[in-house]
Amino acid sequence: MTTPRKIVIIGSGPAGYTAAIYAARANLAPLMFTGVQYGGQLMLTTLVENYPGFVDGIQGPELMETMQKQAAHFGTEMINDDVTAVDFTRRPFVVTAGAQTYEAQTVVIATGASSKLLGVPGESKLMGRGVSTCATCDGFFFKGQELAVVGGGDSALEEAMFLTKFATKVTVIHRRDTLRASKIMQDRARKNEKIAWIWDSTIDEVLGTTQGKVSGARVRNLKTGAVTELPLGGLFVAIGHTPNTQIVAGQMELDAGGYIVTASGSTRTSVAGVFAAGDVADHIYRQAVTAAGTGCMAAIDAERYLEAQGSH
Repeated sequence: MTTPRKIVIIGSGPAGYTAAIYAARANLAPLMFTGVQYGGQLMLTTLVENYPGFVDGIQGPELMETMQKQAAHFGTEMINDDVTAVDFTRRPFVVTAGAQTYEAQTVVIATGASSKLLGVPGESKLMGRGVSTCATCDGFFFKGQELAVVGGGDSALEEAMFLTKFATKVTVIHRRDTLRASKIMQDRARKNEKIAWIWDSTIDEVLGTTQGKVSGARVRNLKTGAVTELPLGGLFVAIGHTPNTQIVAGQMELDAGGYIVTASGSTRTSVAGVFAAGDVADHIYRQAVTAAGTGCMAAIDAERYLEAQGSH
């Protein structure tokens, strides 16, 4: 085990990279575990038009590569391994990646959240080519098209209503005959003339792999077994997110959905010296720019914590 690091950052989306940039410029010599799948959810997107500073937009992977270079430029040490375990019961903290263990005075958790996917043929091949998990990110690209949203909760209806600003028609496909969404959201969605409903149904396949973009979906009625083809320009999957908090479970306070609980207006967690940034602690906004903002906050919170401990 090497000398304890002042700060270890776990995860490498906008939150992790921004935390690294700020920590490096504060002379904290950050060590970052990017993970094997570095860059977070933006690696699954194509054109990002709502990140400030890019008039013509920027490809998601390119944005992450730019942030990675900026963090490295200021001296962030990066290890392309997944963290497999942490021990927050002892000081300094212990972070394990494979066979290696590292000690840290502070830790920033920026492991993000993963969109739950349908797991059907065509879905992964057409991700970013008509299949999306974020209406706010991608709705604009579907002007004048017919779309579908899969899901029955508040987020599914929010996505559907947002998409009616661009689409000619939005069909909500739900596996049950009742929605989980709140009453107010249901009322709003039902009043929207552009929203259609397909009940008791699931998607068997996303169509369009030969053309390289979504052309429709094969929909199966779970009660009758009948299969129909629904022509579509885009498919939005809104069946929830899973925060990537497996490594910290049981060591800090998580909410009912498994997200890390942070103090209001801060990135502080229930463990002093451990901070959380990005989607791992955010089930409301889930945007690249908000993740970057909390990454900045986490680095500043960690720096102030170290100063109070007399370690910086």
